[in-house]
Amino acid sequence: MRSALIAGAALLLSACAVVPDARPPMDTGVVPPPPATLADNALSAGLTAGPDIASLPIGSQDAAAALSAFRASCDKILFRDDASGLTSRLDWQGPCLAATNWSSEPRLFFTSQFETAVVGEGKAFATGYFEPEILGSRTRAPGYDVPVYAMPTDLVRAWPDDTPEAERTGRPPLGRYDESGKFVPYFERAEIVAGALEGKVPVIAWAADPVEFFFLQIQGSGLLRQPDGSVMRIGYAGQNGREYVGVGSVMRERGLIGDGPGQYPGSMQGIIQYIRDNPAEGETLMNLNKSWIFFRELTTDGPLGSLEVPVRGRDSVAVDPKFVPYGAPVWLDLDRDVADGLWVAQDTGGAIKGANRFDTFWGNGADAREIAGGMSGRGKAYILLPKGTLARLTP
Repeated sequence: MRSALIAGAALLLSACAVVPDARPPMDTGVVPPPPATLADNALSAGLTAGPDIASLPIGSQDAAAALSAFRASCDKILFRDDASGLTSRLDWQGPCLAATNWSSEPRLFFTSQFETAVVGEGKAFATGYFEPEILGSRTRAPGYDVPVYAMPTDLVRAWPDDTPEAERTGRPPLGRYDESGKFVPYFERAEIVAGALEGKVPVIAWAADPVEFFFLQIQGSGLLRQPDGSVMRIGYAGQNGREYVGVGSVMRERGLIGDGPGQYPGSMQGIIQYIRDNPAEGETLMNLNKSWIFFRELTTDGPLGSLEVPVRGRDSVAVDPKFVPYGAPVWLDLDRDVADGLWVAQDTGGAIKGANRFDTFWGNGADAREIAGGMSGRGKAYILLPKGTLARLTP
């Protein structure tokens, strides 16, 4: 979820390269399968009909939560184009109108408004993410000295002078102009940790623990528990444009993660424990990840996904919008039963790429942290599309 959450617990290890403005998933050493298709979007990947929705074991509570999440998405999906090539804004008008005043059994909403579709082979791979809570303070105080920076004013997009005109396609890279007026890459993590932004960029809060803050940055949003007990919610504002390196991947390559003697578990918790046990090596490891996330304060009742609506634990899922329309319900049937059920596509991430790649959101708290930190599920995925879509796309 680019705006709010940087995610994907089981991918902290996958060394995913992050799109500068999107969140990477958590990297816990689980290497995801390669994309099943090189298609540009869902339409070119191939679409087939899935099972009748009535045959899916959708529970009443699951359906009610998914209906609420879908309803919240309507204000956005009715006014944006669908990059997957599957739907138009007009296709969503019927389901959104029905959702507005729906008062019957929630499960009937989905059976009456949608049909299932399989994109490509429909083989799903899902990781998880969560909203961490760490100790923080709005003002600097003893024990709170890790700056939570807002967006820098000198972080801009531009073409380096030596970029040939023919290569100036798409969006220019992120960077800054140095003292000589030359456009250069923005400061990387190690430089920022060393104080490169001190006194130059607004600080919206101060965290107590650099390790916990590192993982909050990977999630892309979180809660800061203040000394007086109050909570401040912060969300993704931007990124420095430098490459993301999954520290879990590095640890696995170095033989630090695994089931052998002296190795650490392949989970977020295992990675944190290694860093705690080896402070100097841990700091060097974290600085290999050159990416740095900047934050803004949020006043919403949940972190914002890339659809710009609050994402909900156990209801919202991050997708590649080229393969799943934003706002579409998704049915997952995985070998991790805890993730089975209806989800609504409300977010994306830098490494959530390709058909049937998902990142499930689990909310906040100890249970969410535990589930998301070890989530790695494989199985089937069915995309729920407005009725009539398949007949139009697959004559």
